[in-house]
Amino acid sequence: MKSRLALRAVALGYLGFLILLPVGGVFWITFRDGFMPFWESITTPEALNAFYLTVFAAVVAVVANTVFGVAAAIMLVRRRFPGKQLLSALIDLPLAVSPVVVGLALILVYGTYGWFGGWLAEQGILIIFSFPGIILATVFVSLPFVVREVVPVLREVGTEQEQAASTLGASSWQTFWRVTLPSIRPGVTYGIVLTTAKALGEFGAVSVVSGRIIGRTETLTLHVEDRFQAFDLAGAYAASVVLAVLALGTLFAMNLLKPKEEKA
Repeated sequence: MKSRLALRAVALGYLGFLILLPVGGVFWITFRDGFMPFWESITTPEALNAFYLTVFAAVVAVVANTVFGVAAAIMLVRRRFPGKQLLSALIDLPLAVSPVVVGLALILVYGTYGWFGGWLAEQGILIIFSFPGIILATVFVSLPFVVREVVPVLREVGTEQEQAASTLGASSWQTFWRVTLPSIRPGVTYGIVLTTAKALGEFGAVSVVSGRIIGRTETLTLHVEDRFQAFDLAGAYAASVVLAVLALGTLFAMNLLKPKEEKA
């Protein structure tokens, strides 16, 4: 009994020292002078633009990676094809490569003097130092999460229900929508939550490809650094709180959905 209590105390103390204390400190500093300084900081045009840009990029990344993730997971688990192991390794690449390297690679490919950037610029399409570059970077770094959450669920549920539906005359799309998708919904849900959290908090790759133009290509994470370097601590901490609230909301949504999926 004493060993269990000691273990819990060590675990809670460790989490408190690494997570609760720093995050709590940010909230305390932000609101120690009241709510109005916080509100004034997050309602400036620059902060609002950074917020909308961050949320929109996260939404695009979640939609794109959810569609790709489900399709890729089905291919990896249900299909046999040449290069299967290579595809699996490539999907995990964003987890192994530094986000800064990702940003530099995108510049190499889509920059003005990159492999395709010059041709795209001639067509009037600017990728790097504009919003499309932010989207590409955000999608890239959050690519693996839906795939890696759905793959084990697909393996666990097996193929019996899908085969039964096919035997009863269901088409491939009917089998997917009525059998496969409901069975993998927990994995898809957790993958979406992780993708959202990663997309909202991405800094390294976005900082390289965005150009950091205030009011145009500055995400909320970049806005925090910009305000901090400008010695606007109120603005930096206020934007940090918004990011923290978004992250906590994402975690709350995950835990709120978990009991429902387990009961189902």
